Amino acid sequence: MSAVTPARSGPPHGAPGAPPYRGPRPAGPFPPNAPQGPGPAPYGPPPVGYRPAPAPGMPPHGGRPAAPPAPLDVDRRPRPRQAPRRSGNPAVTVVVPTRNEARNLEVVLPAIAAVRPAVHEIIVVDGNSTDGTIETARRTLPWVRCITQTRKGKGNAMACGFAAATGDVIVMFDADGSADPAEIPSFVRALIAGADFAKGSRFAKGGGSEDITLLRKSGNAGLNAVANALFGTSYTDLCYGYNAFWADLVPMLELPDTDIPQPEDGTMIWGDGFEIETVLNCRIAAAGLKITEVPSIEKERMFGETNLRTFADGTRVLRTLLSEHRRADKRK
Repeated sequence: MSAVTPARSGPPHGAPGAPPYRGPRPAGPFPPNAPQGPGPAPYGPPPVGYRPAPAPGMPPHGGRPAAPPAPLDVDRRPRPRQAPRRSGNPAVTVVVPTRNEARNLEVVLPAIAAVRPAVHEIIVVDGNSTDGTIETARRTLPWVRCITQTRKGKGNAMACGFAAATGDVIVMFDADGSADPAEIPSFVRALIAGADFAKGSRFAKGGGSEDITLLRKSGNAGLNAVANALFGTSYTDLCYGYNAFWADLVPMLELPDTDIPQPEDGTMIWGDGFEIETVLNCRIAAAGLKITEVPSIEKERMFGETNLRTFADGTRVLRTLLSEHRRADKRK
């Protein structure tokens, strides 16, 4: 049974002498061309037993070369993953699923790159966008990694990104501008402090939302109560997609194999849709791992329209809770 403990909310780390961005947002929470800035600040004293580890495979922070854009025939194959390790200075991979999010990425990617301590890599997982999402990502941030998902659905995009990640920590980050990159250090600190899974919450003390409707809030509350009853958790926000976890947990999650082809009838394989957050929350809880909630402020989407379908996806989440509960019972 997993206990959920609140993470201490505090100001994000910034570069020496530079306060976090608080200026006007261009229809979104981020500056349009956030600077790279100097090298990273430490996350703080590591817990006893942790050994700092350098971020593998990337140029030194603060001096990233302006690599030429990669060919547009996006490679779906993941890079070989080094054995992930838990340390007081983890390499952080940010996975950003996209589908027609070109305008948002022009703002979101520089803002993620400006986070201090600097992230190890950003992986954009594209779902066959028609608005030049991949080209825009590479033009906006030349060192970003772009891959295409193998099927459709947010869950499949996330699974593809998890498989391609080479960092020690994986952060799930929506491309629509609703999540604040300045909160990433808070998620990482929660993991360094001992959590296996850092769960973002709009309803924990210090969190909030500028986007959620009354209908979605009521539905989330109902689904949240069901999840807590079934899994003995104390979640405050089941259906929020801003989460982080140690990369060594990926095999344990047992997500649908990304090599399975898309069904010919167009249906989604179970776990490939918006229920991905629920699947992760259930499986982490069922495994008895430590979960820490991190207060988060959800902003409004900047550009475009959401792919979320309130009733259809809410029903799918409820089915997921029941299915995951049966799965957990069978494994006891």
